[in-house]
Amino acid sequence: MSLQESWLVLIPAVVTIVIAILSRRPIESLLSGVVVGLLMLEPSAALTNFSAILLDVMMDETIAWIIIVCGLMGSLISLLMRAGAASAFSDVLAVRAQSSGSALLYTWLLGLVIFVDDYLNALAVGSSMRKVTDKFKVSREMLAYVVDSTAAPICVLIPVSTWAVFYAALFMDSGFADAGQGMALYISAIPYMLYPIIAVLLVPLVATGRIPALGLMKRAEARSQAGHTPAVFEEFEPQTSQAPDRSVKLYHFTLPIMALLVFSLWGDPWNPDVQLGVIVAVALTILLFGSQKLMGWTEMFDSVLDGIKIMLPALTIVVMAFMFKEVNDRLGLAPFIIDTVAPVMTPVLLPLVVFVTMAFISFATGSSWGVFAIAIPIILPLAEAMGVSIPLAIGAIVSASAFGSHACFYSDATVLAAQGSGCDVMDHALTQIPYAMIAAIIAGAGLTLLAAL
Repeated sequence: MSLQESWLVLIPAVVTIVIAILSRRPIESLLSGVVVGLLMLEPSAALTNFSAILLDVMMDETIAWIIIVCGLMGSLISLLMRAGAASAFSDVLAVRAQSSGSALLYTWLLGLVIFVDDYLNALAVGSSMRKVTDKFKVSREMLAYVVDSTAAPICVLIPVSTWAVFYAALFMDSGFADAGQGMALYISAIPYMLYPIIAVLLVPLVATGRIPALGLMKRAEARSQAGHTPAVFEEFEPQTSQAPDRSVKLYHFTLPIMALLVFSLWGDPWNPDVQLGVIVAVALTILLFGSQKLMGWTEMFDSVLDGIKIMLPALTIVVMAFMFKEVNDRLGLAPFIIDTVAPVMTPVLLPLVVFVTMAFISFATGSSWGVFAIAIPIILPLAEAMGVSIPLAIGAIVSASAFGSHACFYSDATVLAAQGSGCDVMDHALTQIPYAMIAAIIAGAGLTLLAAL
């Protein structure tokens, strides 16, 4: 029996997942999997093959596209935050709040609007709305829950976001979408992304009291109503750079966001050109802020570079994930999994099993991107072989990814939502777990029902 026909092909994946769970560091975990796989394939040429695969990946057109788009989206986030444009937008909503429920609903609405990236969402919404929710004695934990529920979940559902760009590229690289068609496939799966849909829709019910405060959230709300403030992170306040005699207006936020949307959808609304959209948005933002002296030209270009730096960890994960995929392709991992699992897996159960398994791994590792770059080349061929709808399978995968980002105690979105809202990260994570689990249970049942139809 050859290596490609034995359970040994699972070793790199197992090594990667175990190290990710233990270390909570996806980059090092993926690197370990790559090295183990290369040693299994050809020990004497492992270093040479590593260099060759790395060069091939870096020269790949898809990787270049991801670097351009994600890097410039980081630049746009940095510009909007440093100029105070995101805060200006939230202030318009803040003055309209009349009660704790309406304050949370406006927070939710602002989170729906800032869909470009979950980092921008988590930091900008939390820090901007905190003063409003404090006025009505809303606990910081409840604010963080609302913010976190419209960070990754809403970014997943809007195709013009860093999440959509990442997954669209993976679909193209895995061969399930032709060049330039990855976004169209992603859009076709949005109706099946049940977890983020339910997580977003759950917020108004919690905010208005139709779903009561549960578990530790009930205790946090009672403490806040009694006037006690919790131990908090060092509060996050976006640095502003506008001149004293100039104020940031609403359009300083809305114009760049509208430019991103309009030019991304300019050619084909069902296959957005996000690269064109983000280039125009960054250029327009620089011209707008510079001409009105909201920021100095040098400072703006520094912000552009800082934004790219923010995205470097995510981009590194992408590169390592593509290398890991290439190693698994050479080992024959996907065909082995398909041949082994297909006889015992039913089409009805596949979406549920994918959602539960990948949600657990994402929760355990805190990785919403790297782990799924490993899983997609395995799960989608399996779904295709079993006759399961590819959009439904993608919906299960992305739902699991959104759950991991939303619920994991140490995921980026969880930490940033807590920091922006001014509460302890573990207080935030533990108080929102009941709501995340409610959404997960409903999503799992829904995926099973859809598969049975």
